[in-house]
Amino acid sequence: MRILLWHVHGGWMDAFVRGPHEYLVPTTAARDGWGLGAGGRDWPNVVEIAPEDVADADVDLVVLQRTEEAAVAAELLGGRDVPTVFVEHNAPRVDVPNSVHPMQDRDDLTIAHVTHWNALMWDCGTTRTTVVEHGVVDPGPLYTGTLERFGAVINEPVRRNRVVGTDLLPRFAEVAPVDVFGMGTDRLADLGLGDRLVGLGDVKPDPMHAALAERRAYLHPNRWTSLGLSLIEAMHMAMPVLVLATTDASRTVPAEAGAIATDVTELTRASRLLLDDPDEARRRGAVAREAALARHSLARFLGDWDELLDDAVTRHRRTRGQSPALEGSTR
Repeated sequence: MRILLWHVHGGWMDAFVRGPHEYLVPTTAARDGWGLGAGGRDWPNVVEIAPEDVADADVDLVVLQRTEEAAVAAELLGGRDVPTVFVEHNAPRVDVPNSVHPMQDRDDLTIAHVTHWNALMWDCGTTRTTVVEHGVVDPGPLYTGTLERFGAVINEPVRRNRVVGTDLLPRFAEVAPVDVFGMGTDRLADLGLGDRLVGLGDVKPDPMHAALAERRAYLHPNRWTSLGLSLIEAMHMAMPVLVLATTDASRTVPAEAGAIATDVTELTRASRLLLDDPDEARRRGAVAREAALARHSLARFLGDWDELLDDAVTRHRRTRGQSPALEGSTR
């Protein structure tokens, strides 16, 4: 199958393009949000394509991740009617719990939510919906926990503040220094906590994983975001995790994997235990890895997506009155 999609969310894309398809990714000289291409990543199944060449390309299906992509894809395809799946990465932010999805009441696409929480909270009307939970490329059990510090991965932590729980980080920094990886983390210095809260910037995945694995535990203080891929990666690495029990976190994180609670005092108490007892931290990290492999493996993720892609193509052919002989997998 040849799939047209934009490189929007790098972590999700890194898993999605590991499937058995050919992924056509618009690429421009600007390498911006509308033409990032592979973004320098080694993705063998990705074909970088100039937007003006899409009209002449064979495209079996379109995967959208932003609402504005629908109009752009239609223009690039020259009006061709192509099966479409919209990936909803985000939990609603406005008028919760009565949030109306912008793709509500459509019969020309399927909305694929990345968590059951998102599917529960968005009102999609009559649009067909499904859930494909995250999967990640397993970085391996890298955890050593040799540094008596905590680690977190948060993009734009100061701008997003309460959404991602930045305001909670000082409470953990009282127990041990907190190192935060991600875009815009340099602004954490403005919070005045000195070396107790350190922004380490946007580090490439492999060196970031290696550095995270040296920290005693992983912090996930997010109040209102979809389940973070960095959390799932940390669990794959056998890191014990300290997680705010919001959105769909409780579906992924067993209590024995570190600690999960809405009581921040309970989480900071657990963080001190992990700091003082490296053996217990390793034991809980092993539980985290086992849980992550069971629910968020790459194989499960790609298998679920293959079923959805095949179904989208089959449904499209049926609704367009094409011969049943043409139905089935186009992989």
